[in-house]
Amino acid sequence: MFGSHLSIAGGMVNALDVAVAQNMDCVQVFTKNQRQWKAKPLQDSDILSWNEKLVAIGWRGTNRTVSHNSYLINMASPEVTTREKSIALQREEIERCEILNIPFLVSHPGARLGTPRKRGEANQLGEAPSTEELAGLQRIADAMNQLHEELPGYQTVTCLETTVGSGTNLGYDFQHLAWIKEHVKQPERVGFCFDTCHVIAAGYDMSTDKKAKLVLETFEEVAGLQNIQVFHFNDSVGDVGSRLDRHAHIGQGACGLSCFRAILDNSMFDNVPKILETSKEENETGKPMDMVNIRKLRQMAKLAKKHR
Repeated sequence: MFGSHLSIAGGMVNALDVAVAQNMDCVQVFTKNQRQWKAKPLQDSDILSWNEKLVAIGWRGTNRTVSHNSYLINMASPEVTTREKSIALQREEIERCEILNIPFLVSHPGARLGTPRKRGEANQLGEAPSTEELAGLQRIADAMNQLHEELPGYQTVTCLETTVGSGTNLGYDFQHLAWIKEHVKQPERVGFCFDTCHVIAAGYDMSTDKKAKLVLETFEEVAGLQNIQVFHFNDSVGDVGSRLDRHAHIGQGACGLSCFRAILDNSMFDNVPKILETSKEENETGKPMDMVNIRKLRQMAKLAKKHR
């Protein structure tokens, strides 16, 4: 289940066309401009062509499509106006996913704001959240509860994403994700997105097979591996604990191939979409880097299955 985040320029269905052309198993898209508060409603023609294409390629009713919410959304904000705008935009994101039969909406948890963190300060993983962090986590849970009440019966699962912990962003510690899910009244509507770059840059070391296994065991104990609905497969430009959110191609960063190998070794993740968010240039032979990265991952997956 390997795919990539693809552009919807010229029409949403174009992302599906590229995914098929490059032999991907899944795809992630934005359903609107991710850097604008307001967007035009989805056109009937776009909805129809997207859903018809899903049927044509056999992806309708599967977990092969993923959406990512807007970068502007901050449901953890203590500022009333920003929080209300964020909830309204998140509602629109969920509604778009529902119309387009996209089962998973990856969402950044949000930033608590308030007291700024010191430059270069390391994440204190495994420690109890601070008072300000708890307040931010509660605001996220409250926002999710409001959305679930306003959108009863919706099938789209919000997948809270692991973060590097830059600024005052929440989600850098696995327990942040677990706390939100535990405090949502309809927890079945909340899952997690495990971003390999973010996890490493947050301070979880997966640079050897043993360390990678331990990180997954930690996630299991804290948040439950069964709750991971989406992976973002990105290598990390920044070192372990750098809090730098910059993606590198597979095998060209600080994650180590052991990071990806540990995930691919686990059969429970075989049918979980693994999405690349790496740059789209071509290699020296003119092959798209998405195809280069996916080929490398498929080779690793094949070896992993042999050794199970």
